[in-house]
Amino acid sequence: MSEKIPAKIRLRSIVDKVYQNAWDAKERGEPVGWSSSKFPAEIAEALGLAVCYPENQAAAISAKHGGQRMCEHAEALGYDNDICGYARISMAYAAGFEAEEKAMPQPDFLLCCNNICNCMTKWYENIARMHDIPLVMIDVPYNNTVEVGDDYVQYIRGQFDDAIKQLEEISGRKMNEKKFEEVCANSNRTAKAWLKVCSYLQYKPSPFAGFDLFNHMAVVVTARCKLESALAFEALAEELQENVKNNHSTWKYEEKHRIMFEGIPCWPQLQPLFKPLKENGMNTTAVVYAPAFGFAYSNLDELMKAYCKAPNSVCLETGVDWREGICRENKVDGILVHYNRSCKPWSGYMPEMERRFRKDLGVPVVSFDGDQADPRNFSEAQYNTRVEGLYEVMEEYKAKKEAK
Repeated sequence: MSEKIPAKIRLRSIVDKVYQNAWDAKERGEPVGWSSSKFPAEIAEALGLAVCYPENQAAAISAKHGGQRMCEHAEALGYDNDICGYARISMAYAAGFEAEEKAMPQPDFLLCCNNICNCMTKWYENIARMHDIPLVMIDVPYNNTVEVGDDYVQYIRGQFDDAIKQLEEISGRKMNEKKFEEVCANSNRTAKAWLKVCSYLQYKPSPFAGFDLFNHMAVVVTARCKLESALAFEALAEELQENVKNNHSTWKYEEKHRIMFEGIPCWPQLQPLFKPLKENGMNTTAVVYAPAFGFAYSNLDELMKAYCKAPNSVCLETGVDWREGICRENKVDGILVHYNRSCKPWSGYMPEMERRFRKDLGVPVVSFDGDQADPRNFSEAQYNTRVEGLYEVMEEYKAKKEAK
């Protein structure tokens, strides 16, 4: 009997395959696209178009310590160092600066959706001008209410239909309804399996280290419409179920405390981020960034609504409910907030979020300054001090609770 391949190995190979497919398509003379991570991937996948993801590329370059070099290239081109680090890395790469850390083919078309932020729009407009290529844009308005209204659905649906027409011209193929339904089914299966994986953080002790999600999420970004992604996440969920059953975990340390890590990780500093947490027995059992890519829906209207629900495009009350819900479900003792220099929309309402967390959840909250891509905006000394402070306050809370 052949040895069962661990899910994490299967997941890593899927991401590699996405990029290799793009290189192969380029070699054949087929158009290759760059896409924002929350553009409806189902369209391009159903039309058989090869697509790469600049956010994923920028995160990989940053994690391999190439982020500062690429940011400085962008700044030399005239881009301000106050804009998103992902955008600076991507625009430097589009301008021809090499990045061996994560190379991908230059684009022939662009897919942009501003449900992440409006910086995304300008970022992709700049690349479209650099390469003189088509930009397919879907505008998702900020949602001021908890529910997504029918008028939003109709507005986005019109753009969705127009995007299909534009991509039919680019691909030279007509949309096949059966293929589109198959792709949507794969996407939903992947989303449900991914959310199931995320849900295993509720167990105490946790069957895995929460930082594992940051390693696995590249697949749900780059390949959520592929069947192999769904199968790999289902396999990972099975492994986690076994971990629960056997009282095993990828978190190799005593789980003294469980925390929520709020925001996008500092990819250039993953080891410095993780080190003081492990030393103090603080497992990350709640994150918002990872499950935010679980786009689940049962029909086209629900698809439109799903893509309206990115963390930066929902109202404050929805954002609070999401976070407090996973904090309660995953039994956190404290919250560590990343004020991300690269992501101002996300960080902008964090002071109010912090106030609500303290009031509603009754847990200690501390914050630190950092950046998802540019290491110049992170202070390891400040971060270590904040983590130590959070640990001390959680210990005080725990002692008071035990004394009652």
